[in-house]
Amino acid sequence: MTAPPRRTALAEAHLALGAALCPFAGWEMPLRYGSDLAEHRAVRTAAGLFDVGHMGQSEISGPDAARALERLVVSRVASLAPGRARYTMLCDADGGVVDDLIVTRRDAETFWLVANAANAAAVSDRLARATAGLDAEHRPLASRALLALQGPRTVDVLLALDPVGAAPVADLRPFGVVAASLAGTPVLASRTGYTGEDGVELACADADAPALWDALLAAGGPLGLLPCGLAARDSLRLEAGLPLHGHELGPDLGPFETGFGRIVQLEDRDELVARDALARRREDGPSRRVVGLVAEGRRGPRRGAALRTPTGAPAGEVTSGAPSPTLGVPIALAAVPASVATAGTALVADVRGAAVPVRIVDLPFVRRG
Repeated sequence: MTAPPRRTALAEAHLALGAALCPFAGWEMPLRYGSDLAEHRAVRTAAGLFDVGHMGQSEISGPDAARALERLVVSRVASLAPGRARYTMLCDADGGVVDDLIVTRRDAETFWLVANAANAAAVSDRLARATAGLDAEHRPLASRALLALQGPRTVDVLLALDPVGAAPVADLRPFGVVAASLAGTPVLASRTGYTGEDGVELACADADAPALWDALLAAGGPLGLLPCGLAARDSLRLEAGLPLHGHELGPDLGPFETGFGRIVQLEDRDELVARDALARRREDGPSRRVVGLVAEGRRGPRRGAALRTPTGAPAGEVTSGAPSPTLGVPIALAAVPASVATAGTALVADVRGAAVPVRIVDLPFVRRG
């Protein structure tokens, strides 16, 4: 029998708002509250509030915490200062990406990790193994909610909610993290997000999440804030050209293929399990690259659509695709041979049997501001 989907601490709030719910990575999550387009545009022009409590939160702590993490993640985290976060990828020995995640240093011996919901168990398993024989412990953070407030008016919403409590959050630099109190709710706030816009993510106890959610919506409503679901989250990340594990990241698509080679640091990394495999991939160069596509006309390719050159040669496939609410044209991400991965290159996509002209463009599709 299939286990029923898990529910976040905000499940009742979503029902009260009339959200359309859907299964996602073992969770029941809001797909939308009203209009996908309105929610997307709210984030681009004002602010949107997302429940991301399905993400896998955990801590690794102890004198050897940094050493344990550096056995798995491609970036150096031992050099992180307390209160700073870093985007990185966790890889297996063959160089395949198990997940991409945010690692935050809380203090000298404690790191906070946020992983994708679908990969939380795999990440937890590998971190448990990485701590073996070290003075470090990995533990999932149960009963922990996570809210993402995203958009150019993020700071305005926070200050409208609590001018005093929000001050340290408003002052954060990108990838900065601070403990704060918003309207009496203790939070761990990070200047991070997945939309291409300014934003903060607020971790708090499950029990505190509904009141904080309601308070943010009330304070932000006059400023244009809307609750947002998974549909808007995906269209926003697509416009920002950000990879999604299982689409643009996985066993054969990693940091070098997706343009994130800069986060791979291999010097003096003898304990990194993927070191040799990543070194080979760096030296050989990627055979495929993830690129952006813009389609001509109104029909656009979706995930799995085959690509060909104008002469009919195979040229990879689409990994994500959707209409762009901001640009008004169909856009996509695709894995294509490195030999054709140049902006301006014309290709042809198979869209339900029809040949649709597309061209490669530089990423992101939409830049902040």
